[in-house]
Amino acid sequence: MDRAQDAGIGEIVWEAGAARKEGTALWRFAEATRHEHGADPSDYPALLDWSIREPNAFHEALWDFLSIVGDKGETAFVAGTSIRDAKFYPGARLNYAENLLTRRDDGVAIIAHRDDGTRREISWRALYDRVSQVEQALRAEGVSEGDRVGAIVTHDIEAIIFYLATSAIGAIWSSCSPDFGPAGASDRLGQIDPKVLVAVPGYGYAGKAIDVSATVRAVAEATNVTRIVLLGAVPEGLTDLGCVALDDWIAPFSPRDIAFNRMEFSAPLVILYSSGTTGKPKCIVHSGAGLLIQHKKELMLHCDIKQDERFFYFTTCGWMMWNWQVSGLALGATLVTYDGNPFYPEPARLIDLIDQDEIAIFGTSAKYIDACAKAGLKPKETHRLSALRLILSTGSPLIAPSFDYIYADWKTDLHLASISGGTDICACFIGGNPLLPVRRGELQCALLGMDLDTLDDEGQPVSGVPGEFVCRNAHLSMPVSFWGDADGSRYRDAYFSRFPGIWAHGDFVEKRPAGGFIIHGRSDTTLNPGGVRIGTAEIYRQVETISAVEEAIAVGQDIEGDQRVILFVKLRAGQVLDAALEKEIRTRIRSGASPRHVPAKIIAIAAIPRTRSGKISEIAVRDVIHGRAVKNTTALANPEALELYRGLEALRD
Repeated sequence: MDRAQDAGIGEIVWEAGAARKEGTALWRFAEATRHEHGADPSDYPALLDWSIREPNAFHEALWDFLSIVGDKGETAFVAGTSIRDAKFYPGARLNYAENLLTRRDDGVAIIAHRDDGTRREISWRALYDRVSQVEQALRAEGVSEGDRVGAIVTHDIEAIIFYLATSAIGAIWSSCSPDFGPAGASDRLGQIDPKVLVAVPGYGYAGKAIDVSATVRAVAEATNVTRIVLLGAVPEGLTDLGCVALDDWIAPFSPRDIAFNRMEFSAPLVILYSSGTTGKPKCIVHSGAGLLIQHKKELMLHCDIKQDERFFYFTTCGWMMWNWQVSGLALGATLVTYDGNPFYPEPARLIDLIDQDEIAIFGTSAKYIDACAKAGLKPKETHRLSALRLILSTGSPLIAPSFDYIYADWKTDLHLASISGGTDICACFIGGNPLLPVRRGELQCALLGMDLDTLDDEGQPVSGVPGEFVCRNAHLSMPVSFWGDADGSRYRDAYFSRFPGIWAHGDFVEKRPAGGFIIHGRSDTTLNPGGVRIGTAEIYRQVETISAVEEAIAVGQDIEGDQRVILFVKLRAGQVLDAALEKEIRTRIRSGASPRHVPAKIIAIAAIPRTRSGKISEIAVRDVIHGRAVKNTTALANPEALELYRGLEALRD
């Protein structure tokens, strides 16, 4: 990216017309609350300011507008001595699953795809009935409020059924993707000791059959699980564990009305896990009410998802985006799921689904969009995309050229929303807004109810330059706790040790003049050559525009009391890191970022380690090049890649 292109950051690349804006749920919410804030619905900054200044009025109105099923109680918000002590809906009683199963008709609730071409669907009526059967079977196993149900499952209909049945009881759900392997799954589920384990005995990926028996056995041995339910036939290697196939397990139970257990706001629903790249994964406990209201706010108001629209997200059951997508059922939307390799058997596999199932909302990762661009895919020329109106991107920063690619080669009249939050809140801080323009290279806005800021090292607000990303107020989906953190010290250290009383999220973010944001990477991997703080994403934005480079990872190497930037590049097939390419990389970084961003060394590498949610693991690489032990290799999808970085001669001078 040259300076002219860089100057294009923040330029408006799409904006909805007046009629489209006025037809959105966000516009209607602003109209419905105008008597509270006094602003025109087109004035989003005023609406956001009111949602922060008047949390009780905002959350009162939010519950009503979102049509939450349950008892709201007398007040929506009570401030505490700190944001950790604040209470949302202290007198409320509700159930997450009840809010997702309000429909019992013959419309399509879920369409599930696998990469082998399998397509299944289930109606709202059948979904309710199946949840009823599983709920009864869980109760028969002795599962009750507060018990844990562990899962090693693919993103498919059955995983959603078990999640909702667990919620209906008031038990706690925790899932891993089957590709976590024995150590990764047992490191996680072993900490929470589930009563029941549901698992796939195997799964398919890119034409290969993968056995999960060893993972199931490892979790069984690491816990006191009393029942293992398999989503398929019981293999011979697991018969000694007393496993039962799903159909046999629920056969004694006929569908009936579900007795949903309505609980207080803070009652836990799900345990998610940190990546575990700095130690054993943290077990992050989230409440069902917090996730329901937060997700419904984001999906209805910020994504404008409507009943019967088809909502796709490429995710696994080990990533918080799975929980986020499932909440789309609360809007009456049809979920479209996919399990397997997104480029199998052809690179356009997921794009084919957009046409096949008339997908309106297509959620994916920035990495996937970049891979499509580098594969030369041009859906505008090969697909109809007639229903597609919103693309959601998360997982890593969406670089400016990816905005150009989407509007040039996918669709011109399209809302492209880069969103960001994380496992810590199982939701978003920053995201899309159908009332605001999409600006090249930026995330559009802070979401309603989120008092966001960027701070320098002294805790002073900064704008126009990268700073520590913080949230100053209590938010709906703050974790209830960390599992096993009796005194709350790990929780405090994770979010409140950097700036006391303020949630520090660990991102390096820049506030933009129009109210948007640019994410410059994780602050815990911030580079610091010569005492100058540099976000790794600033380097990646430049390198990823070079066609010869497939992907890259930048880390800081401590040397002689200072730090130097090392850039590892994985090249596309047939490319060589010669002097010309190295010069091109340096020039691009210098002109597109700054001379300080130019790496001291550029090294070609065959593979880049990633976490199981697809994020590159800078911390693991940094530890390896410094000869330190990597604390949790089971968090990585390809831990063998770390050996490529060990003892490199090029780093010795």
